[in-house]
Amino acid sequence: MTRIRLDKGWFIRLSSPKQPRLRQTNHYPCALRGNLRHAVRIQCMNSERSRRLVIIGQGYVGLPLAMAAIEAGWNVVGIDKFEAKVTQINLGLSPIEDISNTQLQAAIESKKYKATTDFSEVSKASVIAICVPTPLNALREPDLNHLRDAASHIAPHLSEGSLVISESTSYPGTLRDVIIPMINDLKNKDTEKVYFACAPERVNPGDLTWNQKNTPRLVGAIDAESRIKALGFYNSICDAAIAVSTPEVAEAAKLLENTFRLVNIALVNEFTQLCSSAGISANEVIDAASTKPYGFMPFRPGVGVGGHCIPVDPLYLTWWARQNGFNAEFIESADRVNHAMPKYVAERALMLVDPSITEPRVMILGVAYKAGVSDVRETPVSELRKHLQACGATVAWHDPLVATWEDSKPVPLTWECDVAILATYQPGLDINKILERGIKVLDCTNSLQNFESSNLL
Repeated sequence: MTRIRLDKGWFIRLSSPKQPRLRQTNHYPCALRGNLRHAVRIQCMNSERSRRLVIIGQGYVGLPLAMAAIEAGWNVVGIDKFEAKVTQINLGLSPIEDISNTQLQAAIESKKYKATTDFSEVSKASVIAICVPTPLNALREPDLNHLRDAASHIAPHLSEGSLVISESTSYPGTLRDVIIPMINDLKNKDTEKVYFACAPERVNPGDLTWNQKNTPRLVGAIDAESRIKALGFYNSICDAAIAVSTPEVAEAAKLLENTFRLVNIALVNEFTQLCSSAGISANEVIDAASTKPYGFMPFRPGVGVGGHCIPVDPLYLTWWARQNGFNAEFIESADRVNHAMPKYVAERALMLVDPSITEPRVMILGVAYKAGVSDVRETPVSELRKHLQACGATVAWHDPLVATWEDSKPVPLTWECDVAILATYQPGLDINKILERGIKVLDCTNSLQNFESSNLL
């Protein structure tokens, strides 16, 4: 039997490698349900830096994590390499919709939060969470430059016993094969022990129901000690932290979650084209199928897929498959279907224009990738506009939540057009100003069923 000291008041007793048991040695509460596949609430540390968290990246993932941690009693430093963003945040101006200026200002005034570009703050933290983007490169393959950059910058400042968590989405093996070797090579020689875990983010921008606290978090750690520490951290800010056996399982689970959405969206997008060719409403069919109380989950057609996750994460999975000598043909096919959807939408919209008009004017309503946010990352409307312009159309756009997009400005709803495309039904979008003018609208959001001048996708 092996006993490993963790922090003051706690040690882990290993009766077998797969079933570590906690024993309490002071008054701190311990909730142990079954084994470490369930949430375990523990006290991580009792030193001065025990409740100090550093988060690398203060965007859609890092800033909500910071606010949730502050609410749970942590002192947080948010590090971002963009000085303009850091200045904006420290002025109490939130760069994302999910965090209000009021919430950010309260965190700053409490002295429990600040943003900085100074990576030396890492030395004062017990937990360091990496929340940087993991986009695709020009070849639509994984681009880990931000992740490598974050690892290289935190490594020299890590203190003995620090816990490093990667929340950035990536392919299985990224923590073990990319982050850990880089940090071990660059960390101070006096820092002998660093703990590592992976807990992929599960942020859904604009979601008023699911947030950092009530969304369960998967935790995959490199060893038993790291697992205990990571579970203790996430249980301090989340209702449930769920341990999996390895970091690779956690990394793969995140990719599966969004690949599931990609392939189901591709299915309904392809099904919509089939129904349209036969004069059947795909949305009515989906409504009908949704009456079945089991075995069916409704997805809706649209212009395509957007945001940082669904268009990107499945391609991390297909790339990883190729590295292992396997072709993920089904996923790649789904990606092609969704990638081709903007062209189909453009063609459908132009079919609504009087054939005598050789240079049609098209207004796109909503350019963000989803309703309720100003986020235009990977928005399929970019490809939609390109296809319309390639067909000779003059294209303008209107979005109440987006001030600028791809070096262009929105037009008012009074802009003269021959057809409008409702790509994203944003709050504050007065669609009646279009419909009252008798302009035909191609509705890609299933929102205008009762209007004569609207045409459902």
